[in-house]
Amino acid sequence: MGLERAFADEPAFVPYLAAGDPNYEDSLAYVEALAEGGADVIELGLPFSEPIAEGKTIQDAIVRSLESGMTPDRFFEFVEDLDVDVPLVCMTYYNLIYQYGGSESRSDSGTASGDTASQEGPRPFVEKAADVGIEGFVVPDLPAEEAGPLREACDEFGLDLVFIVAPTTRGERLERMMEQVSGYVYVQARLGVTGARDDVDDATEDSLARLSDWDVPKAVGFGIKTGDHAEEIVASGADGVIVGSALVDIVAEGYEHGDPAGEIADELEQLARELKQGALRGAQNRPQPERT
Repeated sequence: MGLERAFADEPAFVPYLAAGDPNYEDSLAYVEALAEGGADVIELGLPFSEPIAEGKTIQDAIVRSLESGMTPDRFFEFVEDLDVDVPLVCMTYYNLIYQYGGSESRSDSGTASGDTASQEGPRPFVEKAADVGIEGFVVPDLPAEEAGPLREACDEFGLDLVFIVAPTTRGERLERMMEQVSGYVYVQARLGVTGARDDVDDATEDSLARLSDWDVPKAVGFGIKTGDHAEEIVASGADGVIVGSALVDIVAEGYEHGDPAGEIADELEQLARELKQGALRGAQNRPQPERT
């Protein structure tokens, strides 16, 4: 399992884009621009028609992606076509993961319904994801109590399973998540839905303190949009920053204005560099432990 290596030497910048937004070819260029800009891990959204925890920015990206023809199989083709040298994480919803094997067998082999049922479950999806180069999953709607089958499939094929820890996640639920998490833990910086904000929430330090007993990288997301935000988050103790809406906004605005894909890609790369540099500054500005 390899996502932890992205956090080994310096704070990681983890951007998110919806695969296929606003179309297949432009989206490839946009994801590759994030890698050029310094991404250490890239979260790729596989769109689902009923997302949770997503603000309007991401919801609109998901709609554009679906309308451009994105499907699980098209997503796997997209991953294979990407020319990047950073780990890729699939962010999607459990319904798509669970049903993939059944839909594959129905469409490809025409087997009897009893046989297709045996193919359902996360294993076929995880196997295919591993085959095309995905290294982990974020599944926002999968409770830790029900994650056993996906965790087992990830273990079988050497993939990581990332959980999202909210400011309100505590006690037994938190322990169950942290028992199963690998790669990194996605620390939700604030309550509510995703979306770029103008400030950093005070709950971030409290959340990081609650997770200090677990030896897994902590990457903070929800609301980060500037290099200064990234600096503040990392200086407070995070091992990395996750940025989605601020990047998706660039794609959306460029699409709405009819801007050339090359210009949009350049803008994405520029913001990626700003965010990565902010994270690096944050590591330099962390309080140094007192010598005894």
